[in-house]
Amino acid sequence: MMQLHEYSSFDGLGLAQLLRTGAVSAAELHDAAVRACAAVNPQLNAVVELWPVDLSQVDGAAPFAGVPFLIKDIAVTMAGQRSEAGSRLGAGHVAALDSHLMTQFRQAGLLTFGRTSTPEMAFATTTEPVLYGATRNPWNVSMSAGGSSGGAAAAVAAGIVPLAHATDAAGSIRVPAASTGLFGFKPSRGRVSNGPAMDEIFSGLGVQLGVSRTVRDSAALLDCVQGVMAGEAYVTAAPGHSWLSQVSREPGRLRIAVQRMAFNGAHPVPSIDAALDASVRLLESLGHHVEDVQGSLGVSWQAFVHANASIWCANLVPWIDALAQESGRGVSLDTLEPATLACYRHGKTVSAVDFVAALDVRNSVTRQAGALFGQYDVLLTPTMPDLPWALGRYGEDQDKLDGLGWTARLFEHSPYTPLANVAGLPAMSVPLAMSEDGMPIGMQFMAGYGQDGTLLRLAGQLERAAPWGQRCPPVWAGH
Repeated sequence: MMQLHEYSSFDGLGLAQLLRTGAVSAAELHDAAVRACAAVNPQLNAVVELWPVDLSQVDGAAPFAGVPFLIKDIAVTMAGQRSEAGSRLGAGHVAALDSHLMTQFRQAGLLTFGRTSTPEMAFATTTEPVLYGATRNPWNVSMSAGGSSGGAAAAVAAGIVPLAHATDAAGSIRVPAASTGLFGFKPSRGRVSNGPAMDEIFSGLGVQLGVSRTVRDSAALLDCVQGVMAGEAYVTAAPGHSWLSQVSREPGRLRIAVQRMAFNGAHPVPSIDAALDASVRLLESLGHHVEDVQGSLGVSWQAFVHANASIWCANLVPWIDALAQESGRGVSLDTLEPATLACYRHGKTVSAVDFVAALDVRNSVTRQAGALFGQYDVLLTPTMPDLPWALGRYGEDQDKLDGLGWTARLFEHSPYTPLANVAGLPAMSVPLAMSEDGMPIGMQFMAGYGQDGTLLRLAGQLERAAPWGQRCPPVWAGH
């Protein structure tokens, strides 16, 4: 039997290599993952359901052959298993089919054995849904694990799985990665297909990939799921090389812009400010040209938030209506949390003209970002302006907010991340620091459209220069 301290010491590619050499079987890996979940999930509430697996389907030649895997409870479905979007409105919904991304996960060799928690409809950068309760941070269980992929991040950070599916429409890969000490990579728009059953997520703002403990796992996962289907609204061509190959390549001397103050005028707290300074010194020691900038969105912060609220909330309406029709439940406070219901109601007020105006803001922001990345290869910011919040703080007085107010709260919690989604840019959170009180600190790196490889080469260099792989939280399956 594989010991949990052994299992949790490997990343996904490492576990797959053990399987290929015959050192372990798929059954042993699955058993270890289930035991790891039993060991730490009661403290974290990251995994909301476990599923049986078909070990006979393991293809030893696949990149992640036999590697235990978890999918987020939104945007991807497994045939015959529940998919509830973290909501009482969707409670009990069973997916009829594998989604496109689920098929790709299977082909990658990943053994999906459950689903992770998400905030309701993924409409928060914390993970505290009414349906399943709060997901806790393995570094401090009184703190949030971030969101909306907080369940995925907590599960990976605590050693249940080496990597897990995650989505990102305003920072939902990067925020929980920063909160829990993981690597979180958001690919360029049009790099990963959502499949024919889904149109552009949030009108192109949303993307899917995962969170991981190593850079190479995220790169290899992108290799497995990149590519577009016929009729895609956005197409970003695959490169002539694997993403995994980029992780071991030196990035060369990069022009890196450093932005300290967020677009809404927020300044990072002292511990994060100090971590940013240390990251700058590290980059300079690696030979990069680093200089301070104060970037611009091309529009005011208020216009930026208002446009995102229009796009997000309008997209939410048909989604909620479809769930209500499928479940036979009404749309009310009995089935939706106050903030979600407020966003639904706001979405119903967004006219076609309002929506076109929001897309015009998106265009202005995208053009402004394009100009910045004409001057610099990479933009460095903190991923978050603050350390993880105490559970309960994020949702305070949500019943007093309208849909625009809730969106503003979400963006103010994470003001550095949404630019990448609006402009379609690749971005990553790298766990480069720890606070004095033992909480992880992530640094965000963003690059020009389609320049995913620049970030993965830089991430590999940073991982070699300032490795984080040996850091383990107090709640850790390997203990």
